[in-house]
Amino acid sequence: MSAAAIVAASVGFIPSAAHAADPVKPGTHGVSAPAGDLKKAAASNFKSFTSPADRTVRQSIPAAGNKAAAAPQAQAAADNPTLAVGLQGKGTSAHGVEVTSTITSAPAALDITIAWGDGTETKATAQGSGQVARQHSYAEVGQYTVTVTVVDAANNTQAVNQLGVVTPGSDFTPYGPTRLLDTRSGIGVPKGKVAGYGTTRLKVGGNGGIPAGVTAVVLNVTVTNANSAGHVTAYPSGGARPISSNVNFVAGQTVPNLVIVPVGEDGYVELYNGGWDWIDVIADVTGYFSHKASSGYNPLAPVRAVDTRDGTGTAQGQLAGQGTFSVQMAGRNGVWKGISAVALNVTVTNPKEAGHLTVFPSGQAAPSTSSVNFTAGQTIANSVIVPVGADGKINVRNGAWAGTDVIVDVVGFYTNESSGAFMPTAPGRMLDTRDDANWGYGPLEGRGYVYMRPFTNPVGVTGFVFNTTVTNTRGDGFLSVTPDPNSWDQYDNGTAVWPEEPTASALNWTVGKTVPNLVQASAGTHGIVDFWNMGWDDADLIVDIFGYYDTL
Repeated sequence: MSAAAIVAASVGFIPSAAHAADPVKPGTHGVSAPAGDLKKAAASNFKSFTSPADRTVRQSIPAAGNKAAAAPQAQAAADNPTLAVGLQGKGTSAHGVEVTSTITSAPAALDITIAWGDGTETKATAQGSGQVARQHSYAEVGQYTVTVTVVDAANNTQAVNQLGVVTPGSDFTPYGPTRLLDTRSGIGVPKGKVAGYGTTRLKVGGNGGIPAGVTAVVLNVTVTNANSAGHVTAYPSGGARPISSNVNFVAGQTVPNLVIVPVGEDGYVELYNGGWDWIDVIADVTGYFSHKASSGYNPLAPVRAVDTRDGTGTAQGQLAGQGTFSVQMAGRNGVWKGISAVALNVTVTNPKEAGHLTVFPSGQAAPSTSSVNFTAGQTIANSVIVPVGADGKINVRNGAWAGTDVIVDVVGFYTNESSGAFMPTAPGRMLDTRDDANWGYGPLEGRGYVYMRPFTNPVGVTGFVFNTTVTNTRGDGFLSVTPDPNSWDQYDNGTAVWPEEPTASALNWTVGKTVPNLVQASAGTHGIVDFWNMGWDDADLIVDIFGYYDTL
């Protein structure tokens, strides 16, 4: 591996020593990664379910299932009068649950059948009283009724109990794009700006066509009419406000950022103004997650689908003011046919004047929502999750009166053929290059990268949801986020190769700016993600994790 400007580290929730390969600064060694446990961070998803033993239905074995003649009900109860089964369940993964059967019985050989509610069964045996625990993974997320039958054939008695369970993972349902909040006009809340260090509450569950009980929501949050710098943090109602920021802004700036945020049990999301002055806030929804089987996520290494500068995916030349172009998404660039939505990173560059882009499904009129806001001459990127039309296409509209170049990179898609269910976590800081206590290398050098492994055992995990922030930028540049081609063993034994430099941008910055953006990153083959500083100058990088996609 080249001894050039690589910064490589293990920064994971699972405690492990960090590794530094060919460190930038002479004498620098590996440092301890921030400790934590991603499963514990997702603990709120792992609900418990109980059906006590007093709900047991005890009866004689039905004649059809008994070689001997069925005995009277009273005789069956007398032969094993204590036979009962209490059930406890808990989530174990996006699609998985564990059910523990606590059996009370006279000394007898028992046959146990666990019917999982999806047409499959698990068999077990026991001898008298005791506990039997079994795990199961469902093909689809959702609600299921588990039926446990304990049979004492010798005493012609059986005990039956049922337990309702819900898988921890959530599937995605496209919605909109639709404006849910606009403090300028009073959409969703009374008209008026959000006070400094104040919070506005956004109703999601039960709002319009969004059902109650949704677990998370995809919002494009925009700040405008700010008189001073600050940030906005989105978090579930009833939860603790995290230290992370979702949108950073300066005076006079209109800036959006995509947010995937859990929804509180009351159906609300909180939007906190971390600045000291009043601001207007806009929130547009493009989809939500729920425990109902719908579309799972399939991540991709970033693929360039559109670049108006060279004619990739559309006509060469700037998208004219008030102009629109369509792009085929389904069946191209590794995206499957039959998708419901795509996850994109949309970049505006060389705009002739201020304006915004709107990305929306084909076959419908352009909504009043915005996906990317820009000023004249600015290069800016924003993550976009957008439903596709019936023909598998999306539209991109330039809301400015003058032309701009547009770049679209595909980072994943949603389809009912994918089992990748979303698992939100409590926001966790994985990296802050400003923090010498936990990092120790200083800013991320130009053309360098940091690699991270959120799971030490990434089996079943296909992607991650990060919020990345670049600050203290010494020059212009952009951040790329890609799966790493090397395994962890290769980094450990010094045989890792320098990855190919990426070209897709996750966020763009200019000197002195602080810029955040949501990133949906593929876990790749090895569960390792690379964060590249593709500028020539140093920049500080902050990475917060908000969730992951799990197929198991």
